[in-house]
Amino acid sequence: MQKKRVLITGAAGFLGSHLCDRFIREGFHVIGMDNLITGNMKNIEHLFPLPDFEFYHHDVSKFIHVPGHLDYILHFASPASPIDYLKIPIQTLKVGSLGTHNCLGLALAKNARILVASTSEVYGDPLVHPQTEAYWGNVNPVGPRGVYDEAKRFQEAMTMAYHTFHQVETRIVRIFNTYGPRMRLNDGRALPAFIGQALRGEDLTVFGDGSQTRSFCYVDDLVEGIYRLLLSDYASPVNIGNPDEISLKDFAEEILKLTGSQQKIVYKPLPEDDPKQRRPDISKAKELLGWEPKINRAEGLKITYDYFKSLTQEELNQQPLEFNSKKY
Repeated sequence: MQKKRVLITGAAGFLGSHLCDRFIREGFHVIGMDNLITGNMKNIEHLFPLPDFEFYHHDVSKFIHVPGHLDYILHFASPASPIDYLKIPIQTLKVGSLGTHNCLGLALAKNARILVASTSEVYGDPLVHPQTEAYWGNVNPVGPRGVYDEAKRFQEAMTMAYHTFHQVETRIVRIFNTYGPRMRLNDGRALPAFIGQALRGEDLTVFGDGSQTRSFCYVDDLVEGIYRLLLSDYASPVNIGNPDEISLKDFAEEILKLTGSQQKIVYKPLPEDDPKQRRPDISKAKELLGWEPKINRAEGLKITYDYFKSLTQEELNQQPLEFNSKKY
């Protein structure tokens, strides 16, 4: 019997690499694709000896060719942190628009089912709490976060257009804050930033007064939700995240306690358009997929902290990625 084949874009990134692992375990032939702007080959190097894994170093914003049949496509190529998409705004827009168009065209040509990775950022700075899939969002299209938020909103619109016009089998996952091993320490998001600062003996930086909230989902739970959504019969967006909400001030204090750090919390001005609240309503995921997160924050943070502690001093001190923006 022929093995099912799946293409995973953004394969060398945080979520993409965990998805590669999951589909290998499920017995798929996995084709990873990444242009390595924000991805890291270290995340997938353990897969290279395997006969059921192959890798294409390629930018999905350009034409995509994959020989042979494809059963599934998971489109996870995109910068996903403020530091990244503020440095490469045009590439962020291109991977969400041109990259999505190319992946959908490939799905149509291969008669493959495609799942695209959207984000809770489509809700912007929400006026509805918690956020349900029916909420249309409160997004500033010309603000600093607009390049990411609107790229993802366009991505969803393009995906639904291929579903309704071309009858492509599509799935859309709206991903809320996720954490776990293989996150980059210096990508600007709260969790790796806090842990990185604690490990380097620096004070923890909280933006604003720390009252803004986030809901953190451990990566294994997220991957399980994505896998179930891919294999479901539901084409509209589905929130996947952990509804256990916490303020960033309280979260920073949790990190200080976890790491045993004697540092303090320092406060800086809140960036423009930073969401004040973020919590998923996962009723739809529970009902349609029988899914809800299993790993609590204390357990997930311990695993993640142990991973970061295993990094070398050079990796701990690594600065945010530098991009040649003219290249893109």
